[in-house]
Amino acid sequence: MSAFAAPAPPRMPGAFADVIRDHLPELAEEMLGEIQASVPEYSRPGDQTYVTAVRRAVEEALRLFLARGSGPGDGSGPGRVAEVFRAIGKGEANEGRPLDSLQAALRICARVAWRRLALSSETPSLSREGLCAAGEAILVYLDEIAAAAAEGYAQAQIRVAGELELRRRRLLDLLVSDPPADPRAVDDLARAVGWPVPRIVTGVALAPRAAGHGHRSAAPTGRDGVGAAAGAIGGLPVRPALPPDVLFDLDRSDPFLLVPDPDGPGRTAMLDGGLRDWTVVIGPPVPVREAAQSLRLAREALDLVRRGVLPSAQVVRCADHLATLIILKDEALVRVMRRTRLAPLRVLRPAQRDRVAETLLAWLQCGHNANEVAARLHVHPQTVRYRLRQATELFSDQLTSPDDRFELEIALRARALAAPSTSQAMR
Repeated sequence: MSAFAAPAPPRMPGAFADVIRDHLPELAEEMLGEIQASVPEYSRPGDQTYVTAVRRAVEEALRLFLARGSGPGDGSGPGRVAEVFRAIGKGEANEGRPLDSLQAALRICARVAWRRLALSSETPSLSREGLCAAGEAILVYLDEIAAAAAEGYAQAQIRVAGELELRRRRLLDLLVSDPPADPRAVDDLARAVGWPVPRIVTGVALAPRAAGHGHRSAAPTGRDGVGAAAGAIGGLPVRPALPPDVLFDLDRSDPFLLVPDPDGPGRTAMLDGGLRDWTVVIGPPVPVREAAQSLRLAREALDLVRRGVLPSAQVVRCADHLATLIILKDEALVRVMRRTRLAPLRVLRPAQRDRVAETLLAWLQCGHNANEVAARLHVHPQTVRYRLRQATELFSDQLTSPDDRFELEIALRARALAAPSTSQAMR
């Protein structure tokens, strides 16, 4: 036998065991009465089925306690006790009652048993040592069954939490499905997980911050979604602490959130400051039926951030870049438009081409005001006028029609977006 094996439970004095055995029904009734009087969660006087179940649990606990003094081979050793009370603990968790209520009930049972021992006229022959042994047997048994119940309770909570997490992810999949899922399926699943269906939501695309920004780039692990303050541990982004109504999936290759009521209290702080380990791209607020569209735009914007087209900020809002998203929605079509509308630039040298294109775009955006263009580009107004004369000669046939000017501006914007550093280098 190992030197570290648990000691055998203390043996009860026979006189005390006899008292419990002879008075088990009335002792169980006394314990049940005190439990119902002291623990509100167990007080259901009108529910006879529930009262019977509690009485049976008390009687089973007493029988197992008595059987422990009968020696091995009776099937009531520590393994059987642990099995029974793990099951009781699981049942409490499944019923949604706090573990404190069960532990309080167990302490009441121990107190009633000790009181019966101390006051019964049938145990006067117990010596001082016998009383101590009986009290120790009660306390050891109480610790053992409380530990087994706590273990079962924790196991059930883990299982329930896992099932809840799976249901929340299923709900998230339904909400961002395209075409939209049946609203009845969404409502039923939302009710099952306790998620109030909001009127407005926002899809948020996430990417781990690159090492160059002082963060790690590895993908997150785990599924709990409850983490400490932002930071990186072991090369992985710390999982953010998110409000319970925010649905998320951080374990996939394209992690994302679905945020209800994005303009509500605390939402801006959560998105701007609570996700510091992540690049956060916030889609436009939309009705819940259009959640997939908001998330799609957020992901498209995130791709533009990765390509350097949009600014590499920690938080990017699609609402600030809608024109860019529209222009680059069909890049093949935009390339055709650029080749068609910007063909006159080919006669210029590359440096001239960049200067004329930048000046013409600014002129179209500034309402044809040369002085404003000069201020925007930080050049002399005369320089602007010289470049505009070049542009007018090249694009004269495209500057007379509003439709042509509109397409020309789109082509020039697309050119600038394709090489975002060009204008900065020129300046």
